[in-house]
Amino acid sequence: MADRSKKPYVVAVAIQAIYTGLFVVSKAAFDSGINTYVFIFYRLAAATALLIPIALIDSTCRRSRSTTATPAPALSCRLLFKLFLYALLGNTFTLNMYNVSLKQTSATVGSAATNSMPVATFLLAVLLRMEAVKLRSRSGLGKLAGVVLCLAGVLVIAFYTGPSIRPLAHNPVFAQKPNNVSSGAEWIKGTFLLILACATWSLWIVLQVPLLKEYPKKLMATALQCLFGALQSFVVAVVVERDFTKWKLGLDIGLLAVLYSAFLGTGALMYLQAWCAEMRGPVFVAMWSPLALIFTILCSSFFLGEAVHFGR
Repeated sequence: MADRSKKPYVVAVAIQAIYTGLFVVSKAAFDSGINTYVFIFYRLAAATALLIPIALIDSTCRRSRSTTATPAPALSCRLLFKLFLYALLGNTFTLNMYNVSLKQTSATVGSAATNSMPVATFLLAVLLRMEAVKLRSRSGLGKLAGVVLCLAGVLVIAFYTGPSIRPLAHNPVFAQKPNNVSSGAEWIKGTFLLILACATWSLWIVLQVPLLKEYPKKLMATALQCLFGALQSFVVAVVVERDFTKWKLGLDIGLLAVLYSAFLGTGALMYLQAWCAEMRGPVFVAMWSPLALIFTILCSSFFLGEAVHFGR
């Protein structure tokens, strides 16, 4: 029983470790020249190819093992449409906006922006009456203080440039090219878009709780959202990038980023977040976001050669 109670904490830390790798390899791929919209399509398509067979096998095994459990509801048109909309929100819109913004900023700021997720998730959970706030209690005041500190931290890291610390590696694995350094206007625009993307991702996390109560097959729900997201992202990518020679992937960081983001950053991450939100609530998932910032500062300095500032 004790091990079961610790499991959400272990999963929450694993989620942030996966996020860290996602920030670093995605930023490296974008700096190498891969189109962000094409990248999202490949990411979701590969995740779908992985998850659909696993979800079907899991569903078959569960049916064969259990004869007494209440079966999950059938995939009605209404439920499929809901999954389509959730994919549009959590995959197509959020991921495309986030990756465009990440290209304009840095891996560290991309990670720091996720600290706005506890703020957005908390507010959404309160509005949807999934979270109670008791301002006269210590826990209520603690939650409110945490929300304010998270938002303040995001703004400080994004806009304040203090003294720098030399990168941890003199010859980083994925060194940033000089022409990939963004201007001040692009940086500000990218930061606000990152925060907006994190807000929509928070909404997706909150919506997973009632979705999994209605349709408890987590793997299938995740796989179908990836499938719909891949189809939607293909349309977006074709509209934005019509030169199909730029869709080619080589044996480089672009391919590594697609595989990592598909199998871990999309497939595993979406499933683990949905599981954790169902077990402990959406705010519990979001409150671990600051941990990814610490991991990313170290990894982006070592692998990307990003200078670490007291600020951005």
